[in-house]
Amino acid sequence: MPQQSVLITGCSDDGIGYGLALTFQQRGYLVFATTRDVRKMSKLQGLPNVKLLELDVTETDQIAAATRVVRDQTGGTLDYLINNAGRNHFMPILDEDLNATRGIFDTNVWGPVAVTQAFAPLLIKAKGRIVFITSISGYINVPWMGSYAASKRSIEIIAETLRLELSPFNVGVLSIVTGAVKTQGQTYFEDFKLPDDSLYSSIEDIIASRAQGKDGVDRMPLMAYSNKVVDQITKGVMGKFWCGNSASGTKFGSSYLPASVMDRGVVKGTGLDKL
Repeated sequence: MPQQSVLITGCSDDGIGYGLALTFQQRGYLVFATTRDVRKMSKLQGLPNVKLLELDVTETDQIAAATRVVRDQTGGTLDYLINNAGRNHFMPILDEDLNATRGIFDTNVWGPVAVTQAFAPLLIKAKGRIVFITSISGYINVPWMGSYAASKRSIEIIAETLRLELSPFNVGVLSIVTGAVKTQGQTYFEDFKLPDDSLYSSIEDIIASRAQGKDGVDRMPLMAYSNKVVDQITKGVMGKFWCGNSASGTKFGSSYLPASVMDRGVVKGTGLDKL
């Protein structure tokens, strides 16, 4: 059989996209690994069957260019598209800069939609699979993460709708509802700061600490997560697969426990008790 192909967005070193790209590469797939700056994929550089592409999911020209490369190198097909690229975000809702927050939705929601639209003809030809990396934060009310959580749940709703709309074309859709995973995502908030007039200024240090990953949460090793996820993708699983620390607990709690019980759990350590 011809070598199968996969394109993964957001493959910066030591992130989820990197872990998935490495796992697919080790299993013999042709991997198109993408990110906004190819220099941030140094650990994938030079690996056999890995093509590094510049791709900002909010830039139409870059999406079109990546589509052309994949079409030319695969004969017009793509077996797997993994929409992983996204931006994490921490901020109280009342303190949001709405222009910045719109940018979060552009990257986390409309970017994956644009990428999916562009690659749909290749996926339909291959009877392939589309994967969206979503988050358990869309199922629990975590203070300071409301905008991020809303964006991740939004793309999951879109994914679930696509699952139905693409079924006549034999293209499957899977959402990976992701819990805590050990990545570099917690390194981006070293300069976290609230607006000077924030109602939450007195607990700014607590919010910043949580943004930086100092919340005491145990995180699943990246490659353990990646192998479990790739197993599900290549088996042809559709719908939702929950993976990562706290994922199974969130799935159970959001389905069967009262919201008040879930709220008490997620509020602990957020600083709200000090207010």
